Amino acid sequence: MSVKQDSRRDWSDHYWWSGDGVRLHARIYAAPPGRENAPPVLCLPGLARNARDFEAVAPHVAQERRVIVVEFRGRGESAYAKDPMTYVPLTYVQDVVALLDELAIDRFATIGTSLGGLVSMLMAASLPGRLAGAVLNDVGPELETAGLERIRDYIGVGGSQPTWMHAARAVAELNGAVYPGYEIHDWLRLTKRTHRLTPEGRIVTDYDKQIAAPLRVPNSDGGVDLWPAYQALGDVPVLILRGEHSDILARPAAEKMAAKLPRARVVEVPGVGHAPTMDEPEARAAIDAWVAELPGA
Repeated sequence: MSVKQDSRRDWSDHYWWSGDGVRLHARIYAAPPGRENAPPVLCLPGLARNARDFEAVAPHVAQERRVIVVEFRGRGESAYAKDPMTYVPLTYVQDVVALLDELAIDRFATIGTSLGGLVSMLMAASLPGRLAGAVLNDVGPELETAGLERIRDYIGVGGSQPTWMHAARAVAELNGAVYPGYEIHDWLRLTKRTHRLTPEGRIVTDYDKQIAAPLRVPNSDGGVDLWPAYQALGDVPVLILRGEHSDILARPAAEKMAAKLPRARVVEVPGVGHAPTMDEPEARAAIDAWVAELPGA
């Protein structure tokens, strides 16, 4: 275990070890005075994302309670796995549970984007009674095949760019349909969240390209029914964010999710696809309302 604080930032770096010896990283935002005993919020990024995805929403939620932003193995400051076939949701669950055990956290809530939402549902099923609430950002137990194929096509491919502006234009070309209203400054912000500068001065995606390996396995979806995992959330507050143009979470699937749980509701984020960044005003207002429903201690 290792913790490092930088006085210029509002989080601490925390490092821990997985069961198979991978050094993992999280950002921890301290609880405000008087809220130290409230269940913390774990932020769980999407497939190719890292802690910077939550650089705006995490400090905002941290005004109300402790926030822990996890970087899954192979992303950001978390080490790359020796075995690429460990880049699967069940391993991510085990890694997060190791963090919870180390920090002695019993109850917690989650904000999970895409893959992070799948991990949230699996944790609800494997850790009964411990989730105090969940935000599922553009993900659920039913996912659209077309969107999954789009993701498979670009994950793990691509080279490097000479400047941040070149990289931003490449990201814009790939994701123009996802964020149709973005200007170049928006693309630069997104690119700096998802890419890093190498020692050689090139801009590359900030993840191990081997995270795509399990996705290349035939029938890697396995036909697993995720509805029981989703329903394991029970009667806790559940916010389902859906991008208006999402090709991953269809509107009927989101509505079905809301109907299945007593405290689940859908908020559609206008003008974006998969997935909302949660910087959008509609998403931020919905998250504020969800946080207000979480148990205080």
